[in-house]
Amino acid sequence: MGKYCKAYPIQQLRQFNNWTENLENTRKEKQEIDGKEVEHNRVLTDDDFLYLQENYVVTDGIFKDENIVFDAVTPEWKDFCTNTLSFEIPNYGSAEAQTLTNSEPVES
Repeated sequence: MGKYCKAYPIQQLRQFNNWTENLENTRKEKQEIDGKEVEHNRVLTDDDFLYLQENYVVTDGIFKDENIVFDAVTPEWKDFCTNTLSFEIPNYGSAEAQTLTNSEPVES
């Protein structure tokens, strides 16, 4: 699991000119057919959400290295993510440092 990802409606991601979807990597769904449980890749609809990971790869789920739907990470894709999707990775290090600096000492 990565440190950060953000969910986006698939409709927003599809606005990228070079967007492609690797549908073989979508999450598996179980369905009962003729009394037997069958697993198949889920079909993405306009109502679905995908996850933009900290490495700019898009996944069908929160896990960074699983169910990768889009991995054509280019400067144009990064620009789209930053400027169109307003994707920004939080700087947790500075927040932790600020919390430690602003916290009061604990007496023993």
